[in-house]
Amino acid sequence: MQLFALGLNHHTAPLAIREQVAFRPERLVEALANFVRVKPVKEAAILSTCNRTELYFATRDPHHAADWFAEYHRVALGELSPYLYTYPQRDAIRHVFRVASGLDSMVLGEPQILGQMKDAVRQAEEAGTLGVTMHKLFQRTFSVAKEVRSTTAIGANIVSMAAAAVHLSERIFESVREQRVLFIGAGEMIELCAAHFNGEKPRRLTIANRTLSRAEALAERFGGDVLRLDQVAEALPHYDIVVSCTGSPLPVLGLGAVERALKARRHRPMVMVDLAVPRDIEAEVAGLDDVFLYTVDDLAQVVASGMESRQAAVIEAENIINERVDGFIHWLDSRGAVPTIRALRQHAEQLRQAELERALRLMAKGEDPHKVLEALSQGLTNKLIHGPTRFLNEAEGAHLGDSIDLVGRLFNLHPDER
Repeated sequence: MQLFALGLNHHTAPLAIREQVAFRPERLVEALANFVRVKPVKEAAILSTCNRTELYFATRDPHHAADWFAEYHRVALGELSPYLYTYPQRDAIRHVFRVASGLDSMVLGEPQILGQMKDAVRQAEEAGTLGVTMHKLFQRTFSVAKEVRSTTAIGANIVSMAAAAVHLSERIFESVREQRVLFIGAGEMIELCAAHFNGEKPRRLTIANRTLSRAEALAERFGGDVLRLDQVAEALPHYDIVVSCTGSPLPVLGLGAVERALKARRHRPMVMVDLAVPRDIEAEVAGLDDVFLYTVDDLAQVVASGMESRQAAVIEAENIINERVDGFIHWLDSRGAVPTIRALRQHAEQLRQAELERALRLMAKGEDPHKVLEALSQGLTNKLIHGPTRFLNEAEGAHLGDSIDLVGRLFNLHPDER
């Protein structure tokens, strides 16, 4: 029995694919039961978030998992295969540890994924699909994630444009939680920014895009609403923070539109973040008294200031994870010896019972207790060492030395005691 991880995430698959294979939370317990019942899987858990859908499972044959994954979502396996990854035992364990620690997240070091993984484990427990091995895996996973977060600076510094956008906004507004945020565009950068800002739970989150369906998909993920691009200028006064990143060759927000918005806001300040190249917001907007306009270059400076310390934290975190993977593999390997250990104990118990019954019969006949106990101890000793002694006597040639060393290690013998 081996552990495996199979799935896709924001690194390997676009949103259009990820949407097709997301598990509905209310159907997850049922899906787990189906997975274990239909395929030769002994234990399983499913992690399904906006950025990833992954199956963690224990089986002798992993090849059927991808078939089930595609069949369950009614998607052709050929359509999913280019985006899927499958990790065997050691790599699977390392992957689970990295995911829980935030090293595989869209937002490096973000803490939400740990709570999402704990929810996945609770649902697997409810479905009855966790056994000894995977229960231990997740116990160790949560311990590793806690160690990474408490002993490294993985979540302490700004290392992405999206995180920098939040950071700069918080320089102007004490808390993003009280602000209304408008995103213009619906590409990867806006997706990442929306994930960051959504983590701060703003009062309102809106996506404006030329293609409304794409805006609606993002808005649904983050609990926001949508605007058409031609509605932005009219709605602008209602937003405190504007983040724009489109592919437009010309500005989508001009000086006049922003001036009118400020007047309607009675000159309450606005933060505007322009991540587009060429720019989405006219450069002259920066000259307005109540607008704080940041460009890609401004955010790059914030990112650079946190990069060095974050890279050191990533290296530390990876080292911790690699060590803990080795430890878990050792535990798994030791589990392979459990049947033999159980059989050995059972054998010893049978010998003990036989000698004890013999001694009790002799005591019942009135035999000297001292002699009975002596005979019991000698008989038990002889029976326990009979197997190793015969093993040594039957060893020949080159195998004799190995046999001697093996028995020496088994009984913790030292050269002067042999």
